[in-house]
Amino acid sequence: MRAVVQRVIEADVTVEERITGSIGKGLMVLLGVEDGDDEADAIYMADKITGLRIFEDEQGKMNLSIKDVGGKILAVSQFTLLGDVRKGKRPSFTKAARPDEANKLYRRFISLVNERNIETQEGIFQAEMLVKIYNDGPVTILLDSNKLF
Repeated sequence: MRAVVQRVIEADVTVEERITGSIGKGLMVLLGVEDGDDEADAIYMADKITGLRIFEDEQGKMNLSIKDVGGKILAVSQFTLLGDVRKGKRPSFTKAARPDEANKLYRRFISLVNERNIETQEGIFQAEMLVKIYNDGPVTILLDSNKLF
């Protein structure tokens, strides 16, 4: 799994002119599921993201997690995170999981985050979405469950 995690002051997702998910202070998580990912990848991502210490403490140091600040998560499935442009200029998505498997693991990720008592809003799987992100900092973290970066 791959994720782009952004610390936000506000974010929302709109599908067909209707907001399907909206948060204030928290994390915007764009999540891509790779072919071959499984439960262990979903667990890794849920643990890593909910434990990231990227919110500032009283001294202005990034030392607090989303749990510590009472924030929320807005999760959006995004297969384009698996796009490979090493050859040519048109992305290849052959490493992305098939939609049925990707949706299953995306749903599992959300469930795991909720089990950690963090409210999670979401987009709609495979829908055309407009995502509004007010990145705070800006702070953006890239994660890969295979620890490629």
